[in-house]
Amino acid sequence: MTKPHEQLEAWKVSMNLVKSVYDLTAKFPPEERYGLSQQMRRAAVSIPSNIAEGSGRNHSKEYLQFLAISRGSLAELETQLQIAVMLGFAQPTYAAFELADRAGRLLTGLHKKWSTI
Repeated sequence: MTKPHEQLEAWKVSMNLVKSVYDLTAKFPPEERYGLSQQMRRAAVSIPSNIAEGSGRNHSKEYLQFLAISRGSLAELETQLQIAVMLGFAQPTYAAFELADRAGRLLTGLHKKWSTI
């Protein structure tokens, strides 16, 4: 049985984003194991986690709060992706960049939808 959040395109895309971030950070230098790599992974995991938690709430106001947290985590991750490029750990053509952009558009759409309810 599929849970409601698993049907959301924003959740599906952000789950793919998590996978992409894990794949990318696995290639970072060993000295980044507990630095940028872990911060990126935590931010990425936070995005679909908060979508799921918010969809499990009973009130739209609570759901909006969790969507806002997801959007904040996405902004954090996008900054960290830019840092990874700046440090030479990633290329801006890596899949995570497109997935992050797409997740952002979907989260904005969800937020707008629930803001009017």
